Amino acid sequence: MKEDFLIISDRDFGRVASLRPGGQLEEELDRATIVPSAAVPATVVTMHSRVRYLDESTGERRDVEIVYPEQADVAAGKISVLAPVGTALLGLSVGQPIDWRFPDGRTRRLRVEALLFQPESECSEDEVRHSALAD
Repeated sequence: MKEDFLIISDRDFGRVASLRPGGQLEEELDRATIVPSAAVPATVVTMHSRVRYLDESTGERRDVEIVYPEQADVAAGKISVLAPVGTALLGLSVGQPIDWRFPDGRTRRLRVEALLFQPESECSEDEVRHSALAD
C-alpha cells in the first residue's frame, strides 16, 4: 500500500483531517508530505481534482472527481475522499500506482493515468501529460 510518496496541500490536509477519517485515510495523511496549496505540483491529485485512473486489477478505466463526503454523487462521478478509491487517489501523481486494500479484503492496483483538472493549477489534461513526460 505504501508506494512512493504522497503530496497533500495544507488546505486539503486540514479539511480532510477534520473529518476524523481513521483507518487507511488516516495512515495516508500520516505519511503525506504537506505543502502550501500554491506549491502543489500540477501532476498531483488534490481535493476537487478530476482524475482518470486505471484499475490494473480489473482493466477498468474511470474518470472521477475527488470530493468531500457531502458532495459525493457516484452517478455523477463525484467520489468521496472517504471512499476507498478517493482515499487511494488523493495525493498521488500522474503515472503513480498504489496497491490498495478494499473493504472486500482484496488488494487492487490503481494507477493515475491523467489529471483532467486540478483546482490549484487550473491546467488542462495536455499540459499535465506534457509535464509528466518531462519529469
